[in-house]
Amino acid sequence: MDSKISSIKNVNWNYPTPIWFGLNRIKEINFACDEYNIKNPLIVTDPGIMETEIISKIISFFDKEIDVFSNVKSNPTGSNVDEGVNFFNKNNNDGVIAVGGGSAMDVGKGIAFMCEQNRPLWDFEDIGDYWKRANSNVIKPIIAIPTTAGTGSETGRAGVFTKEDTKEKKIIFHPRMMPSLVILDPNLTINLPKFLTAATGMDALAHSLEAYCSQIFHPMSQGIAVEAIKIIHDNLIQTYLVNDDLKARSNMLSTSLMGSTAFQKGLGAIHSLSHPVGAIYNTHHGLTNAIFMPYVLMRNKLEIEEKIIDLCRYINLNKFTFDSFIEWTLELRNKLEIPNKLNAIVEDDSNFEKMSLMALNDPSTSTNPIKLEQSDFLELYKNSYEGIL
Repeated sequence: MDSKISSIKNVNWNYPTPIWFGLNRIKEINFACDEYNIKNPLIVTDPGIMETEIISKIISFFDKEIDVFSNVKSNPTGSNVDEGVNFFNKNNNDGVIAVGGGSAMDVGKGIAFMCEQNRPLWDFEDIGDYWKRANSNVIKPIIAIPTTAGTGSETGRAGVFTKEDTKEKKIIFHPRMMPSLVILDPNLTINLPKFLTAATGMDALAHSLEAYCSQIFHPMSQGIAVEAIKIIHDNLIQTYLVNDDLKARSNMLSTSLMGSTAFQKGLGAIHSLSHPVGAIYNTHHGLTNAIFMPYVLMRNKLEIEEKIIDLCRYINLNKFTFDSFIEWTLELRNKLEIPNKLNAIVEDDSNFEKMSLMALNDPSTSTNPIKLEQSDFLELYKNSYEGIL
């Protein structure tokens, strides 16, 4: 047996979600359903995963037919959740197995949350105590099985959905939207296309980096963010270059949930800028995060420079300066074949005025290290579009 594979040990974590980590842990899915009293699960996934053998493999571990819902967009909508709720209730399902990237997991969480609520999805937007409007007693158990390493939805208490009539991304929150159990099986990420390995890896970096730079006091999250950035520094390029390096993929799977745990202390303008782009242009969220990253870091420099210098030391860059960290992010994007400019994925700048207001009002804006106005977001859109760093 390959020594790199034999060094991967199966372990169970609770941080705070129960996490079953290790090779071939997917074989335990039937036992997992028993553990959470799920008798008639609904698998929620996306069309891309349906083209692989992953879902048929999961179903093979059951001794009965399992329902599957896969009408999930890459930037999921409220309609995806509503359709899934109807499917769930029609089939008398009693729990969700969410399999895939952030889109499938968010929709799966949304279905389990909404299947017996009496109010519409948008009434539970992450504003104040809106979550208390929900009936917590009817939320169904969720088992999350990520097949990408980046979004962190598997340990998140929210889902992000596009409101189709306004083309806005809304965060729907409830503490019990956090999955009951996460199964992390690195084998499921081996056949991930290189583009998704890169984009989701940069998403994990954006989560941890923005959490680290947030001024909110949360030392546990701060420590998790720092370690996640170090692991990404050491492993992301390797997973991109060598598809079947299971040790590197195991490490990157860990950074995904670490990032979402860390951003309990907030995100920032990278996400504020990304959300409108995804809602209007249906771009990949991790890709837009990667494009905006250096532009936002430069804008926040006055408040984050000392933190970034400390980070340079920990991840062991050649130089311990703010500029060296920027150079590392640019080099990382280049090696991952990620474009430097927004105009590579957005055909024109006609929506920038509208998007800058959407970015200003995004929940991530409140924890950006410096206060930004609509004019700042408009400038950031223009600079990233033209490549002015």
